[in-house]
Amino acid sequence: MNTYLFVYDLMQFCGHSWIFTNMIIRFMSFGKDSLADTFYSIGLVMRLCQLLSILEILHILTGIDKSRLFPRILQIAERIIILFVVINSQEEVQGKYVVCVLFFLWNLLDVVRYTYNMLARMGIYYLPLTWLNFSLCIPLYPLSVLAKAFAICVSLPYFESFGTYSIKLPFPFAFSIYFPYVLKMYLLVLFIGMCFIIQNLFSERKAHLGTGNIKKKRS
Repeated sequence: MNTYLFVYDLMQFCGHSWIFTNMIIRFMSFGKDSLADTFYSIGLVMRLCQLLSILEILHILTGIDKSRLFPRILQIAERIIILFVVINSQEEVQGKYVVCVLFFLWNLLDVVRYTYNMLARMGIYYLPLTWLNFSLCIPLYPLSVLAKAFAICVSLPYFESFGTYSIKLPFPFAFSIYFPYVLKMYLLVLFIGMCFIIQNLFSERKAHLGTGNIKKKRS
């Protein structure tokens, strides 16, 4: 199982490293022009990485990963909803700068996280990397939530215009789902979930970076 988890982390590391490097190189080469077509150039790999991350829920359920289940479900669900439901379904949103910002934050966090995970599978704990893994997410995760919320706000006019995912059942049911309302309600859920996840991030940081744990990892 440890070998399997290492291979999984390696695959995710390669995917997110490719995306992160590609974004930086494209920005250095083409400047602001590269931001508008970020989704078109790296969207496929990004979607594959996020779909693959669903396995992490199974890892926790089967007991091979000791992470907490509910926070992980929230984080994965947030990305799946924003990437596949909001961005992927609206071509007009895909060219917005917020998509580039969101991808940059996600991949920066994941490159650090999967690097830490791979080394941890081998029993290697590099203190600066450990500190970075459990500290970087605390300021960057709220920023990513703000970017997700902004992406939803940007997408609302297009969902209203095109009626994507809105459902109106014929008589005698007289029942309808107006999807922009669903997204507006999800904004509230997103910020409530953020408070819970930030609390969990702080507890994880304390558990791994406490004085006693640092001494154990150094020894």
